[in-house]
Amino acid sequence: MENILRPIYQERASHSNTLAIIMIEKRNETSPLTDNLDVALLVIIKDSDHSLFVKHYEYENKRASLTVMSEDELNEAILLGTNRRIVDWVLNGKILFDRNEYIIGLIERLRTFPFSERKLKIGIEYGKLIRRYLEGKVFFESRQLLDAYNHIVHALHHLARLEVIDQGFYPEVTVWNQVKKIEPQIYKLYKELVESDESLEKRLELLFLASDFLIHSKTEVGAAHILAVMSEKEYWFYNELHHHPELTYYSVDLSVLLEYLVEKNYVSIKRVETKGKDVFHRAYFVEKKC
Repeated sequence: MENILRPIYQERASHSNTLAIIMIEKRNETSPLTDNLDVALLVIIKDSDHSLFVKHYEYENKRASLTVMSEDELNEAILLGTNRRIVDWVLNGKILFDRNEYIIGLIERLRTFPFSERKLKIGIEYGKLIRRYLEGKVFFESRQLLDAYNHIVHALHHLARLEVIDQGFYPEVTVWNQVKKIEPQIYKLYKELVESDESLEKRLELLFLASDFLIHSKTEVGAAHILAVMSEKEYWFYNELHHHPELTYYSVDLSVLLEYLVEKNYVSIKRVETKGKDVFHRAYFVEKKC
């Protein structure tokens, strides 16, 4: 298949803007990793005026895809976990072209997982965890048990990913295999939720109790990034936090995370007068430690 696709990727390799090309072959009969195609080609370019695009090819009953993404899109996908196959592709794909050892350097970065990236990624996962958990709790209290189940499964998944990241690893698609070795307690909670013979209501009740403790115990780790950012100045209005270049990655989860930190006394409120009588701006700050 590589010989067949060579004219396609060689043409890309000749562009000065191309940083690397990777080939990922189908491993199983059913292969979500390649969208069930026989081969996936990933072309990483320095920059682009266009967003990611994908082309599909067919030759002698074989099917292939060509994905072209910019370096910025690649880094964002790795950071936010929006395309979890990317880490697998980079770590396990066959390198067909590598300008100035770009992929070699990227693999080393993924292996070492720099602490600054780790803190930000943990913060993003913690924000998602808080939102899923609180939404699930509301569904549970209103007796919408299937919706509650769906949300708590996702919450546990974010908790698992957070734990894997905190241990210095990138979460893989098979994150529960990682968690089983790294943090058996979280793995056990997940197993009890999906495999227990108890009624769904009882399983959820026990899980919300256990999760409440676990989530709270992870606050200092999960909120370390946002608290460090907030320590940069005396106080912040929400819009300032929302547009901070690092906190923009939290997206819609920023507000719910902030309120959770206020509730748990990690963040304090400062009321700032407005022109309206008895109406105040709400500003947020982190108490300075002595």
